[in-house]
Amino acid sequence: MKVKVSSFDAKAKAADVELNDEVFGLDPRADILHRVVTWQLEKRRGTARGTRERADVARTGKKFGRQKGGGTARHGDRRAPVFIGGGKAHGARVRDFNPSLNKKIRALGLKMALSSHAKAGSLIIMDGLEVKDGKTKVLAADLAKLGFGKSALIIDGDAVETSFAHAAGNLVHVNVLPAAGANVYDILKHDTLVLTRAAVEKLEARFNG
Repeated sequence: MKVKVSSFDAKAKAADVELNDEVFGLDPRADILHRVVTWQLEKRRGTARGTRERADVARTGKKFGRQKGGGTARHGDRRAPVFIGGGKAHGARVRDFNPSLNKKIRALGLKMALSSHAKAGSLIIMDGLEVKDGKTKVLAADLAKLGFGKSALIIDGDAVETSFAHAAGNLVHVNVLPAAGANVYDILKHDTLVLTRAAVEKLEARFNG
């Protein structure tokens, strides 16, 4: 699959890059994408710290007063939640939010997420991400010329180019990631996916390796 390479420099000559069809040319399946996104969001959830309930507290169960005539309630267990040191009533429970998912399914989901943008025409390949003086105003104008959607995810190589990262920091609907951080959820929730040449090489090597 050949895709035209864009550049922030209007004078730069247009070129094409050959994308691997095994990574960018798959037919997306909703069931696979749903499984991967669900797994990813479940992994993000934090587990509450469990509290000790009545059955977990080590206190006496002996009746500590007579039934009548003592002027107090008829308690028979110091583990009750009404006492200091007693068990927590309806306390937080420890729940497992770490489901497992086969690595092949996770890799397939990422390929399909990339392919979905390629097939929809919302995939842009950039020659580089250098922004003059790292200015947000300059970057916003460049993005408007290239026809980015309402929200864009930009993926670079090993690390995001410094001037671009600084300029994009004030743009609410523009997010940046290194190639190692590419994931299905972030790719799917953005209108436009932008990859640099370095990102394409890293992603293709990631699946071929």
